Amino acid sequence: MFIDEADIHVKAGEGGDGVVTFRREAHVPRGGPSGGDGGNGGSVILRVRPGLDTLMDFRGRHHWYATDGQPGRNKNMAGAAGEDLIIDVPPGTLVYDRDADLLIKDLNRAGMEVVVAQGGKGGRGNARFATPTNQTPREAEPGTPGQQRHLHLELKLIADVGLVGLPNAGKSTLLSRLSAARPKVADYPFTTLDPHLGIVEADVDHRFVMADLPGLIDGAHRGVGLGDAFLKHIERTRVLVHLVELEPHNHASPAEAYRAIRDELEAYSPALAAKPELVVLTKADLRPDDDTIRAEFARTTGKPVLSISSVAGQGLKPLVVAIFDHLAKLKARDEEPTP
Repeated sequence: MFIDEADIHVKAGEGGDGVVTFRREAHVPRGGPSGGDGGNGGSVILRVRPGLDTLMDFRGRHHWYATDGQPGRNKNMAGAAGEDLIIDVPPGTLVYDRDADLLIKDLNRAGMEVVVAQGGKGGRGNARFATPTNQTPREAEPGTPGQQRHLHLELKLIADVGLVGLPNAGKSTLLSRLSAARPKVADYPFTTLDPHLGIVEADVDHRFVMADLPGLIDGAHRGVGLGDAFLKHIERTRVLVHLVELEPHNHASPAEAYRAIRDELEAYSPALAAKPELVVLTKADLRPDDDTIRAEFARTTGKPVLSISSVAGQGLKPLVVAIFDHLAKLKARDEEPTP
C-alpha cells in the first residue's frame, strides 16, 4: 500500500540519574564518594534507506520512543546509555516539526540522516563533586529529559522521469514495457491509484528511474478526482513525458487532451509546468498508416511529437533515446561552473 504522509510523535530517552554512594571496603576506613554518572538517553534518528517507496510502516504506529539511560552505579561506574532509535524512511521524505510548522530536513539522498529528538544527558554522580574542602559530597544530578517532537512526514518520490497524462493514456503499459515494474494495466480509467517506480536500462552505464503517476483530470489541482495528492510527486522529476491518446476518450482531439493536463500543471505550480517535456502520442497501433493526426497535433501544440505503441513495441527505442538526451543536457547544465 502506498502511503505518502504520516504524523508521528517521537521521544528521546531520559538521561539516567547520577547517584550518591561511598566506598565500603575492608581496611579502607575513610572511603570516599564513588557515585557514578547516569547514562545518556538514546536519540531518535531518521535515516534514508534505499528501496523504500512508501511511509506504510507508520500506519497504525504513531509513537516512537528511544530507551532511557540507566542510573549511575557504585564504584564510579556509569550507567548504561540508552540505545538510539533509528527509523528508516524512503528517499524523498520531508520532515516537518508540526508544532513549529518548520521543515527540519529534506531527506533526498541515500544514507542521509537527521537527529529529530536528542537524548537527555546523564546526571553526574557524587564522585564528580568531591573537592579538597568537600571530600564527602552528598549531592548528585538528575538526568535531563529527552527531547520530544510531533513530526509530519511527507514523501515526494524521486525519479528522473515522470509520466503524466489523462487516465487511460497508457502510462502503466509504457512503464511495464520499459522496466521490470508491473503496475496494474486495464482498459478502463484510474487503474493506477498508487505511483509506481521502474528503472529503465539501455545498458550498464545508462539507466534512469521512471515514475508512473495516477492519471489527472480537469480540476485536479483543486482536488477533483484523485486531486493534487500525486501532483507533488511530479515536482521531484527532472523530465516530464506527457502521454496523449491518439483517440482520447473524453476529448475531441489530442490537442484538447494535452491542453487539459497542461492547464492543471500550470495551475498547480508554474515551476512544475516549466520542466522539460516530451510530448508522446500513444496507441499509434490503432491507426498505423495515418500520420495526419500526429502532424496536426504537432502543429497545434507547436512542439515535436513522438508516436509510440507500447503494446506493439512501436517507437519505444526513439523515446528512450530522446529521454536520455534530455537528461544528459540537464546534467551538463548542472555541471557548468558558476560564473
